[in-house]
Amino acid sequence: MSDETPNADDADDLRERLLAARADRDDAEAAIAETGEESVVAAADAYRKATRLLDDYEESAVGTGDFQAYVEFQDKFLGLVEDLPEDLPDRDAFEAAADRMDRRRLRERDFEGARADLEPAAAYVDRLDRRTETTDALTEARRDAKLLLNDLDDRIEELERLVKLGEADVDAPVERLRDPIEAYDERVTEEFRSFKSSASIREVLSVVEAAEWYPLVEFRSPPRDLREFARESPDADEPIPTLLDYADYTGSKLDHYAEDPAMLQTSVAVHRTYLERLDAGPLRVPSPPPDAETLRRRANELVSVLSRFADEETIAALRRVRELTRRDDYERLRTATRARTELTDDELERLRSGAVESDLAELRDARDALAEALSEDGG
Repeated sequence: MSDETPNADDADDLRERLLAARADRDDAEAAIAETGEESVVAAADAYRKATRLLDDYEESAVGTGDFQAYVEFQDKFLGLVEDLPEDLPDRDAFEAAADRMDRRRLRERDFEGARADLEPAAAYVDRLDRRTETTDALTEARRDAKLLLNDLDDRIEELERLVKLGEADVDAPVERLRDPIEAYDERVTEEFRSFKSSASIREVLSVVEAAEWYPLVEFRSPPRDLREFARESPDADEPIPTLLDYADYTGSKLDHYAEDPAMLQTSVAVHRTYLERLDAGPLRVPSPPPDAETLRRRANELVSVLSRFADEETIAALRRVRELTRRDDYERLRTATRARTELTDDELERLRSGAVESDLAELRDARDALAEALSEDGG
């Protein structure tokens, strides 16, 4: 399917294609059923065998060149026709070809004539080929319909989200949520940066490990060997920036600074990327914030983690964020914040004009019609 955003026209076009493919397949099935499946298959098989013999022996069995090939061809061709069922469709076409081939000397025009005699039976091969082609086309249309239905569902969900955001009071005083969250985020970001740069790696990783007990505080767990370093190494009293500097030292120079150079190299140096990327991200509150219940639970978990390193002002800032969830207008302000954050100018204009709701209704109708067409034969 196309990477472009799906629309109602795409669904309508594919529905027409699906219905047409089904009608073609049904016509092909009916053409075979008219004569009978077994009869059509038998006639097609006989035609293929007969024409294959004509192709294989045309050069060797003509004239007087290869008498053995001539005898072999006649035996096979005439035997094939003789063994055909009496009720085989268009059996007389095969008999006409056999009569033509039953002569003492064969010429090229005899082979050409035999092919012409067999032409009526070619229709049975065509019927089977047509059924295969139409079945493949229907299978492909069904597959494309299922893929498009998934894309349409995603697009409908997106438009429903826009409609919901469009119902927000965009003039609501969103700063009542935004300002306390930003104030807390700034404080916790700076405090964790200071903590990481001055506290020992043992203290920092103990905070990260403690966060594992709180599922809404999503720090990436320290690698096992880094945990062991923080618990066992005499160098774990050093802060992370110092240890990262040590990790760049040559072996002889590191011997003057580290008590266990080997463990430092195999733990700190190997996990430099993890240590460098460790920041306050999991401790911040996003804007727009989550629903009230989720934010309240997250704030409670954050207080437990912050109490291990943060000062009272930072924890107080977090409590002010938590108190926001008790406001009667929290969801209204949250939705308004989401609308301002997530909606583009073009989306706002389309919402105001009613274009989004119109597209949504049209897309739902087209999606339902396509799903119904797909389900008519269990596709």
